[in-house]
Amino acid sequence: MTIESLLIFLLIGAIAGWLAGVIVKGFGFGLVGNIVVGIVGAFLAGLLLPAIGFGLGGGILASILHATLGAVILLVLIRVVKRA
Repeated sequence: MTIESLLIFLLIGAIAGWLAGVIVKGFGFGLVGNIVVGIVGAFLAGLLLPAIGFGLGGGILASILHATLGAVILLVLIRVVKRA
């Protein structure tokens, strides 16, 4: 993995985490937290979405949407667990 690909990976994670925090109100974790939520969300979406037959295509925009969807799912799960 080159430095450029690592930076793009972190940038997509940060954008996805921030977007997920905006969509799921009340969940903002700062820059590092948003990156982590975005990366974990992308991993979660990478496991769940193909299993149900949902694909977004390729490219950076599709990667951001994919990671954001996974991060939203992650934040909703965190909210459910915190309420229980």
